[in-house]
Amino acid sequence: MFSQTPVYDRLVAERGDIPVQVRGEADRIHRDLAQVLRQTSTPQLNTPRSVFEPKQPPSVL
Repeated sequence: MFSQTPVYDRLVAERGDIPVQVRGEADRIHRDLAQVLRQTSTPQLNTPRSVFEPKQPPSVL
């Protein structure tokens, strides 16, 4: 995008290509978040569907 400007080229040489670094970090965070969401979206065995649902049905007396 700015690769044709001498000011941008000098900044990249001095400080690194910050937009590329930010995009890389954003991609990494997106992948990590997608993995966490996949893990939490699959129902676990013996876990209630809500905080109000008991883990096991009450025993009949």
